[in-house]
Amino acid sequence: MKSTRPIPVGIFDSGVGGLSVLRAIRELMPAQSILYLADQAHVPYGPRTLEEVRGFAEGITRFLLDQGAGIIVVACNAASAAALHYLRKIFPQVPFVGMEPAVKPAAEQTRSGVVGVLATPATFQGALYASVVERFAKNVIILQNDCPGLVSEIEAGRMEGSKTYHILSTALKPMLAKGIDTVVLGCTHYPFVIPIIEEIVGPEVRVIDPAPAIARQTQRLLQNNGWNVEGRGEIRCFTSGSAQILTDLEQKLLGYTCPVEKVEWVSGLLQPTTHP
Repeated sequence: MKSTRPIPVGIFDSGVGGLSVLRAIRELMPAQSILYLADQAHVPYGPRTLEEVRGFAEGITRFLLDQGAGIIVVACNAASAAALHYLRKIFPQVPFVGMEPAVKPAAEQTRSGVVGVLATPATFQGALYASVVERFAKNVIILQNDCPGLVSEIEAGRMEGSKTYHILSTALKPMLAKGIDTVVLGCTHYPFVIPIIEEIVGPEVRVIDPAPAIARQTQRLLQNNGWNVEGRGEIRCFTSGSAQILTDLEQKLLGYTCPVEKVEWVSGLLQPTTHP
């Protein structure tokens, strides 16, 4: 069934990390309209409390639904860990897609039995991550690192900077010494530094980017709801930070730019702003 009107997919993250998910959805479904919100006023979410992140996620979801989104993709591991179950209770009629660290495929495919996970503190502290490890990695050694400062470097556009390399090297070399053969990326920002990760770990270590699997799940939900569309979909982006900064990062991370609109937080809700 084809829809006669576009039903946008709403995607949000604390910053530009979710653009890795937007990219994967765009590649899989070029006709799909997308609304993307970067909460750059509050980036990064990783060090924040679960209660804070839950509040941000609810406010953003309300905004994206008001803009016409039919499905919400929580393209942020920290927000998924803190708020996904909460959002499904608050908005029971809305299909949600969340980020779950790809520990299951890593545990199934590892040869050495040692898997490295790179994520943020909020993801590691969440019940979602603990549940995934408990269910799927009982017979696997999981090594974790929260890569402090890495999200901020990516938000600044310094994917190839010396600090970025140092953060990743500090995280990964001890894991390599203990025999990892798989690295799970538990933050949507991290796919943008896959070339650096691969340089450090070498060709024998598999790096799992979760974005393609998220895109496929989004496609399934759209098809289940009969929301397939034809043509080339529109992308609109919003930020609670600087529109120019987001535009510059779109070009650097995606290779193209989308219109960016400024929004601001007012009493826990997002609304369009009239000033740049």
